[in-house]
Amino acid sequence: MLINKGPEKLSELFKQRAEKAASQSEKSRRPAPAYAWQDLALRVIKELNIPNFKRSAVFKVCKEKPRSFIEKCLNDTKELCRDGEPWKYFFKLVNTK
Repeated sequence: MLINKGPEKLSELFKQRAEKAASQSEKSRRPAPAYAWQDLALRVIKELNIPNFKRSAVFKVCKEKPRSFIEKCLNDTKELCRDGEPWKYFFKLVNTK
């Protein structure tokens, strides 16, 4: 009969912990967006650091407007807004066009 002595080397212990952490992180991942506009909205939120209270507005705009329009506004915002808060400029562009 074999007796489990546990890890015999320190490197084995670290390897076991890394495997356990990897399996837990796979379980806690968020599901992929169901629609393309959700993915676009998440990208806009990430790139412009949209605050929490404005995130729902980004989802609404991405759902209602064409993808090409949103991407154009995003690119214009990145190019033209160097100072201040770029998310405010993004919403000005979306609302004026």
